[in-house]
Amino acid sequence: MSSRRRYWLMKSEPDAFSIDDLARVGTEPWTGVRNYQARNHMRAMQVGDGVLFYHSSCDVPGIVGVATVASAPYPDPTQFDRKSDYYDPKATQEQPRWDLVDVSFERKLKRTIALNEIRDQADALGEGFSLIQRGSRLSVIPVTAAQWKLLLSLE
Repeated sequence: MSSRRRYWLMKSEPDAFSIDDLARVGTEPWTGVRNYQARNHMRAMQVGDGVLFYHSSCDVPGIVGVATVASAPYPDPTQFDRKSDYYDPKATQEQPRWDLVDVSFERKLKRTIALNEIRDQADALGEGFSLIQRGSRLSVIPVTAAQWKLLLSLE
């Protein structure tokens, strides 16, 4: 495994879990991801990787904070919980289908870097930046070191 720090953008609906919630609890398991590509991105995460915390499905979607990956990937317990919205009857303890990482609060941005501002940087961010691609709904996406720097410079 590479020891080089990698970067990610992770989306959350602020009504469900916001940057303020993360600031309050400090570290939280990132439960409920039920998309294989997003899950695979989390499986590639390592402790210390950087996370751009993104609020989605709200008045002003955008990047609102910075966090850090605080654990290696491990099975998401909500997949086994029949009472959970994220229960998966095909998942078993022996063969879990869904993983998560713990995420730790680093800081809240001085202001939201809105999606429309991010779109304005499309050329600089490059074609591979899926956040601004039409139809992209992934909740966990990789971010290059250059994209990370550019996005945070917008703050």
